[in-house]
Amino acid sequence: MKAPRSTNLVTNLGDGRWRLEGTLDFSTVTHLLAVGDDLFRQLGGALPSERRLEIDLSAVTSANSAGLALLLEWMEMAGARDVQLTYRHLPDALNRIAAFSNLQGLLPVAGEAV
Repeated sequence: MKAPRSTNLVTNLGDGRWRLEGTLDFSTVTHLLAVGDDLFRQLGGALPSERRLEIDLSAVTSANSAGLALLLEWMEMAGARDVQLTYRHLPDALNRIAAFSNLQGLLPVAGEAV
């Protein structure tokens, strides 16, 4: 699915894994919030063993505090639908903002130090 300005692409990699590409900023997060809501709504109806979502952020080209807010909101949405959410390859910009905001420990980042 493409964002209105074609700055983001959310790709299904299969087996509960998705890749997010492009920019995470104030101009893109509203669209991505809706995309996430759709994904979590779909997964909320799945069997408990299938309620997991891994989001690969390695193709995010830039991000700011709005991007971090999006990831935190997705965590809230996932929790409300009993979906296990994991992020992979958190961009450096988001790592720095999370550290500055003392939020690193809240982000479910798999397989790497945040």
